[in-house]
Amino acid sequence: MSLKIAPSILSADFARLGQEVSDVMDAGGDWVHLDVMDGHFVPNITFGPPVVVALRPHSSAVFDCHLMIEPCDPYLEAFAKAGCDIITVHAEATKHLDRSLQAIRALGKKAGVSLNPGTPESAIEYVLDRLDLILVMSVNPGFGGQAFIPAVVEKVARIKRMIGNRPIHIEIDGGVTPETAPALVKAGADVLVAGSAVFKGGKAEYAANIAAIRKACT
Repeated sequence: MSLKIAPSILSADFARLGQEVSDVMDAGGDWVHLDVMDGHFVPNITFGPPVVVALRPHSSAVFDCHLMIEPCDPYLEAFAKAGCDIITVHAEATKHLDRSLQAIRALGKKAGVSLNPGTPESAIEYVLDRLDLILVMSVNPGFGGQAFIPAVVEKVARIKRMIGNRPIHIEIDGGVTPETAPALVKAGADVLVAGSAVFKGGKAEYAANIAAIRKACT
């Protein structure tokens, strides 16, 4: 799978979010990463389905929705209808992970599961055949701009081995920069979520920031 850069709009200018989405995709982003937080599962609140609805006309790119909410099941349909293409739930935020993943696919969307840094990959081994994407948190979820946790690199390598030949994306979220990205890609990651590293410097720097991450990984 070719490397995909998924700019996290958590680091964008929320006063002009639609334009930010357009700008960062024009600058070379592949997916739009939507960090949805509830102030319960994680210590922060971001946005819900109405914001996704408002953003959808601004880009035809894949909307990669990362639900950091508990419970997640009651909101899956709303995010699907809002225009999300991939819906990722946390293994730690649902009592019945297999059921949640089936529900996402039944809505016609791709299903992802996310693991906090302290959650072992063995927690999702039984649902691999339900998955299109595994999102590995390389920081503790809840806030942008945190420092990368190096132990995650070996975790990615273990997940890559566990997946085998299944067509499952491995996505990394947290502390991705041109410095941390190469080891992650070498270990098996093929989707990199980047917030601060992409949006720093404003619109004039977006293309250069995205290009720097790509170049570091080739």
